[in-house]
Amino acid sequence: MTKNSSPFLRVLIPFAEIPKWLVVSLGIMIWVLVLIGWVAASYGGSIPQMFLPTPGLVFSKTLDMIADGTLYTNTLSSVQVVVYGFIVSSILAVPLGLWMGTYRVVQSLLEPLVNFIRYLPVTSFVPLFILWIGIGLEERVAIIFFGTFFQQLVMVSTAANSVSRDLVNASYTLGTKRHEVVWHVIFPAALPSILDTLRVTMGWAWTYLVVAELVAASSGLGYISMRAMRGFQVEIIFLAILTIGLLGLIMDQAFRLIRLKLAPWA
Repeated sequence: MTKNSSPFLRVLIPFAEIPKWLVVSLGIMIWVLVLIGWVAASYGGSIPQMFLPTPGLVFSKTLDMIADGTLYTNTLSSVQVVVYGFIVSSILAVPLGLWMGTYRVVQSLLEPLVNFIRYLPVTSFVPLFILWIGIGLEERVAIIFFGTFFQQLVMVSTAANSVSRDLVNASYTLGTKRHEVVWHVIFPAALPSILDTLRVTMGWAWTYLVVAELVAASSGLGYISMRAMRGFQVEIIFLAILTIGLLGLIMDQAFRLIRLKLAPWA
């Protein structure tokens, strides 16, 4: 099929580009289908409201929590926890991952320990973090950090290790010193994959939010979800879930734009 083929035929071609209007239309259509299903299930009475609130009830509760400032306060608290944990993790994981993927001695030293720790459940460390750090922002940030750091380390290391050896050898020919290769050659070459790693692990950071706010938190979207569960306020749980999903979607699109600006060649 040629480039000018019908868009309805081009969707059958692997990796083929499709018109922008079709991309937007499909994105809107899936949300409309989800909303229709939610409306049908909740208003139709097939599922009791205590298990599945109606969109109208969730919307009404959203307006109430916006009006009294509760939604803003708890959203800001959760964003603060996720962003702090993610930034600290990324600042440490990117350079360490580059060295781990470039130097065999660093890989041999760290890989056994990293591969052991990254399979441990984050929830099992919550009591320890409370004992070691105490109750507060630092403990919640530590959980986000622990949940993302070791995953980032392995993925950044893999990205660095995948850089073409011909590129590295060519840089030596052009006069690059060995201690300059990591930041002058390997880091720019691995940058698109590193940005993809940060984008993916940002999603993981949000999934650990409820775990971070599960115990001894006094604010946050995870906190209000747990408090709502005790009172069977399912509409608040849905509101918290939708808010987390919306914030995650915004950050995901932000990383897409950052990748486009910093690594347009990719």
